Amino acid sequence: MRTLISSAFISLDGVVEGPGGEPGYRNTGWTCKEVEFVPEAYEIKGREQQEATAVLMGRVSYETFSPVWPDMEEFTHYKTMPKHVVSTTLTDDKLVSNWGETTVLRSLDEVAALKETDGGPITVHGSASLNNSFADSGLVYPLLLGAGKRLFPATGKDTQKLKLVEHEAYSNGLQKQVFDIVH
Repeated sequence: MRTLISSAFISLDGVVEGPGGEPGYRNTGWTCKEVEFVPEAYEIKGREQQEATAVLMGRVSYETFSPVWPDMEEFTHYKTMPKHVVSTTLTDDKLVSNWGETTVLRSLDEVAALKETDGGPITVHGSASLNNSFADSGLVYPLLLGAGKRLFPATGKDTQKLKLVEHEAYSNGLQKQVFDIVH
């Protein structure tokens, strides 16, 4: 069974929408505009790339990342690893050819089946709906945005306990918190 690692930029009040500058959200780009950049706070992002053996994302995240990430030096490792996109509407002819192996998964059942295969960790990037299902770690920003999509919407499900396994605070107020799900 493979581990799914949720990697999300999340504000203190739980907003995950538009952290990098995606259009259509009033606070888009908040990770760059509102938080001082300190390189040591992003060490976890480099470690995620080195530890992951595949990337999982939703269609919107794929459409946001695929035109940019293939040519960025910071994301070179992602070019060589398999990418899986969960979408009921994305077609193979819309996949970016210079970003390596990409497979479209049509349901969360297919995601569950992928998790059951042999291999190393799969990092989940950018998708609020996927992160809702698979949350193992996250970054918390010291901001209150007041509006936007939430990583964990109210679902009425039973309480899920998490165990803090790693944490760090940085000079700009950024906090890294890594949790394991307690089964």
